[in-house]
Order: sequence, then C-alpha cells, then structure tokens
Amino acid sequence: MGVLVIDIGTSGVRAAVVDARAKVHHEHYLESLPDTPADGLVEFDARGYIDAAIDCARRTLADADAAGTAVASIGISNQRGSAIVWDGGTGEPVAAAQGWQDLRTIGDCMMLAAEGFRFAPNQAATKFAGIWNGVDPDRTRSLRCGTPESWLIWCLTEGASFVTDPSNASITGLSTADAAAWDDAILERLGLPVGSLPRIVDSSGPLGIATVFDRPIPITGVAGDQQASLVGQGCVRPGTAKVTFGTGGMLNLCVGPDRPTPGMRSAAGTFPLVAWRRGDEQMWAIEALMLSAGTNVQWLRDDLGIIDTAAHSAEVAAACDHTDGVYYVPAQLGLGTPHWDYGARGVLIGLTRGSGRPQVVRAVLEGVAHRGADLLEAAERDSGLHIDALRLDGGMSENPVFCQAVANATGRRVEVAPVKDATALGAAFLAGLESGVWSGWDDVEALWSPSRVVEPTGGLDRAMWARAVERSLSWIPDLSAIDF
Repeated sequence: MGVLVIDIGTSGVRAAVVDARAKVHHEHYLESLPDTPADGLVEFDARGYIDAAIDCARRTLADADAAGTAVASIGISNQRGSAIVWDGGTGEPVAAAQGWQDLRTIGDCMMLAAEGFRFAPNQAATKFAGIWNGVDPDRTRSLRCGTPESWLIWCLTEGASFVTDPSNASITGLSTADAAAWDDAILERLGLPVGSLPRIVDSSGPLGIATVFDRPIPITGVAGDQQASLVGQGCVRPGTAKVTFGTGGMLNLCVGPDRPTPGMRSAAGTFPLVAWRRGDEQMWAIEALMLSAGTNVQWLRDDLGIIDTAAHSAEVAAACDHTDGVYYVPAQLGLGTPHWDYGARGVLIGLTRGSGRPQVVRAVLEGVAHRGADLLEAAERDSGLHIDALRLDGGMSENPVFCQAVANATGRRVEVAPVKDATALGAAFLAGLESGVWSGWDDVEALWSPSRVVEPTGGLDRAMWARAVERSLSWIPDLSAIDF
C-alpha cells in the first residue's frame, strides 16, 4: 500500500508512489519551465502545467499497477505564491499564471503599504488582483483565484473541489492571523470576492476525489513545498528544523501550536507560516530565506566556466583544504534573512595572486554554507529554541564538500535526507496519515533515516564572514531602501 504523490514545482512536475517504508518508486518527471517575457516577469501556462502533472501521475499509476502496488490516496506538494485565475464556469484560465518570482506588482505592494496593507511581491494576493483587474475590472465575471495546489485539485476533481490548506493560505497575504479564514478587510481592498477563493481545509484530511484517472482516488494530503519538506524530513516536533538548498535556500523550524509572531516578519528576519493542520492540531513554523543558493554553483558553471558540472564543484573545491582567506557572499539577487536588503550584491573578496580555481570554488560553497548558518542563527533568535541538528535536502545536499561546510559553519550535526527532494515524502505522510498508511506522527518520526550524518570538523570564521557581508550591503541604495 502506498500514496501517489504529485509534486508541482517551479521548474517541473513529478509524480511517484511512496510506500509504507517511505521509499519512493515509479517516479516520472516532466520539465515545465516558466516564461520570462520581460525583466521581472515570470509566468506560465496554467493548463499545460497541470496537463503535465496529470500525465506524470497517469504514468506512475500505470507502473504501480504493473508492479502490483495498491495506491490508497493522493498527496500534493506545490510551489507557493504563484497565482492562477480561471473561469468558474468553463474551468479555463483567463490569463497567464504569474509565478511567485514575478515582480510586476511591486508598485502595488508599495502603494498598499502606504495604506497600512503589507504585501510582498512574492505573495499571491496582489497577483490575483492584478490578473483580475486586467481581464474583468468591473467584476462582472465569476472567476476563481488559486495557488497551484487549488488549481491542481480543481482539475483532478473536474471542478468538484475548490480547496486549499493553511500551509498555503498563510502565505498568500489574504488570510486571517490564524490562517483559518480569509481576511474580509484585505479582500475588500483588493476587490476579491470571498467566493472567488478556495475553502481552507485541513492539510491532512478529505480534500476531494480525483476523477480524471481510470478509477476514483481520494486526495487526502496537501502542503506547500517547504512545509512538505519539513514533514518529509521528520521535523514534526518543536525545535526540529530542516534546510533546503535548491535554487534558493529555505530553513524551516517547527515552533509549536501558537503563531510565533504577530507581524509579517520577526526582528531577526524570519516570518511565520503554518506547517500543517490536522484536525484540532495546527503546527506553526518560521521560515528563514536566502534568495540564491544553487544559482551560485550554476554561475560558476555557466557564466564563469570554471567547473564542468554542478557535481564537479566538489572535486575542484576538495583540491584545497581552505580558501586561504577568500570569502564569497552569495547576494546575486540581494540578501534575505536576516538582512532583507534587495540592493545587496555578491562579493568575492580576499583574493591574492595565489588564489586559484579551487579557492574560488570552495569560497562559493562555503559562502552558501555561511548563509545557511545565518538562517539558523536568525531562527534561533526569533524562536528562542535551540536547534540540535540540522536536516538537509535539495540539490546541493549531494555535494559532500558543501555538506561539511554547512556542519562547520553552523557547528551542528548535519543529517542529509535520503532523497534529494523531501517534498514528496512530506506530501505522502500527510495523505497517508488520513488514509491509514501511517497511524500518527510517531510513525513519521521513526521513518527518518538520513543517507549520511556529517559532524563538524572545525569552525569557519564567522567574524570574517560578517566583514565580507558588510561590504555587500546597500550596493544599490535605491533597492536597499525597499522593504516588504
């Protein structure tokens, strides 16, 4: 018995079956890259995106049937913050979907901030309003607004289920403080009818019945990708944390049943979000964010040409034991937690005539690791909790030099996830708890089995790192003055 997981990410969609031992089988993946028609615009074809996801799911189900694997239910994990608007009658999108990285509503966010409404441009709130204003400014049409999981569930159930969960609702900018309902004052200001938004239901519970396959399958679990990764790595108790190093980097820490901060962002630069809700239990988390992680390795490969592949960075960096005083600040897109400086820019400093390719590549890997330590320290300051060990997934988790650098920068044991992307495991756990594959959170915790454990072997110089960061800040003052 297993769970069919559909994972709809920023650059692709995949489906797989997760069995009762938390092993992943029958995986299918299709790339589905967003378009960037102009600087700051990131959009995608919502119908094609979901067609690709359903295609992957059909292939996975066929493989599972051939192997004699029964599927109990469906779990979903999704990119967060992207906005899709569709016609409630025809079920067809009314415009291109706007990705979470899309910045076209920055001006709207700044204008609304002056009125006391705080939104970040990577939230869906202003994107929904912007799309609707463009196709129906008089509000005469019956439209539906949803982030990717709501759109997928609508399509899987052929319009019978229009829902989201608190892990996604809490990030839109439209929910009440407890993420249990939509905020009427915000909806009125943006001109969004409450009926245009999905019903907020449990992350683990009955979400609908998928009817697009050759048999009906209940959908019983959903969470935003980072919350799904948190659950997938067994971080289901207060004080447990994971960090995902993908294109960007996100550290999430479970903090308990109470909202950790009354505002949008805490003093150390983290922000609150719901990890999941299941029955009477709701777990809150905080998130600390770096804007660029794996993109820095791509820069070494694609722009500088000093490594052949991302994996090659480990071999090159291992050719030296330390950077000989070279430091790299990964601020190509600015700095997130704890600085939140959009005008910061990357710094490579401490170069001498003896600095070579190994030192530069190691400095880049250690720079991303230092940023991971920044996130950990911010999460501990904001939560008052101590993180004993850090669980780690994402593409960079496959790099042994980098994982050691994270352990050394944080001074904590690093437990590397058994799969590169733990989102599928988290979505499966949430769905399987409802459909009976697992009986409770104790089962989820017991299934955590890292692929390797990395202990610190020596500290990285955090004081010198702080000096390098100072030189990266406020490089473009006009952007640094912007605060969401």
